[in-house]
Amino acid sequence: MMKNQKIVIVGAGFVGAAMAYSLSKQNQNVTLIETNSSAACEATQKSFAWIHPSGRVLEKFRYLYDASIAEYHELEKELPGLEIKWDGALTWEVPTDIEKSRKQLVKRQQIIELEPNLKEYPKEAYYAHDEGALDPILTAKLFVKKAEENGANILFDTKVMQIITEASKVVGVNTSKGFIESDVLVLATGAAIPELCKPLGFDVPVAPSPSILIRMKSKEKLIHTLVSNAKFEARQLTDDTLLAAEDYIDESEQNGPEAVGKRAFEILRHSLKGGEKLVLESIKVGLRPMPEDGYPIVGFHDQIKGLYLTVMHSAVTLAPIISRLAANEIINNVQMKELESCRLIRFSCEVD
Repeated sequence: MMKNQKIVIVGAGFVGAAMAYSLSKQNQNVTLIETNSSAACEATQKSFAWIHPSGRVLEKFRYLYDASIAEYHELEKELPGLEIKWDGALTWEVPTDIEKSRKQLVKRQQIIELEPNLKEYPKEAYYAHDEGALDPILTAKLFVKKAEENGANILFDTKVMQIITEASKVVGVNTSKGFIESDVLVLATGAAIPELCKPLGFDVPVAPSPSILIRMKSKEKLIHTLVSNAKFEARQLTDDTLLAAEDYIDESEQNGPEAVGKRAFEILRHSLKGGEKLVLESIKVGLRPMPEDGYPIVGFHDQIKGLYLTVMHSAVTLAPIISRLAANEIINNVQMKELESCRLIRFSCEVD
């Protein structure tokens, strides 16, 4: 592969933006295509954006999660405008699917010191001191801005209609603004990846996984870490904005997003000192792309030359480390061993 190859990225969500930044650092012939008028308009816009590598995962994927925080610290050195709140995360009364070696067991007095505005305290909790959170919209837009400064061509308001192949090789895409040629086509369209790939004759086992994001205005900073427990999952986005995340249930009047969001809002109003001053701003449903086995799908397709897939949850945790490794694969025509477990072909391997 030559470093002046034409690389086209489809999708300017968190993953596509991170890919554009990583690729543009090594190759100026990068084009980023996005249907919407700006980056971060779909799932990224509704992301809780917790940098959370401490969930229990299969050993073959462990490296990517373990490396995620260090990757963000490297990005902070590269990008002075990158703002991450490294306030840690407190969890209790939730399923214990966590890698406890990454968390410190803290007692009631320590919890009070960490979160002075809670009305009720558990006897103990797990504290991941090195975890953080960010503004996913601002961060994705920063990636895109830096990619453009590196020479990338950014095309907003441009919908990809069809992937064009010749002799089992991608040659470009038909878009709402005409044909765009590519040597490598990177798909970073989240839950829309299966729809784009189906006409090529293969399935990508990714489904939309809805989640609810509740945004509130607060008169002051009420939460100091990121708090996740049986009652609520919440954090401060800024000193005057508080976010809460909830699981999607259904579209019924009782358990639809509006009802779930309002219940979460009331729980926070009653769980926090000063919570009565919270003002509900919005309740939104984000469609997270969820691979069938829960792990990232990353890499070149084994039969269609020049087609590279990038889809994952949690994108905020994994996109920076994966985009750096993926950029190396694309530009230098190498296979990174760290990504070997992420290949699409794993879903077609049959067990005898």
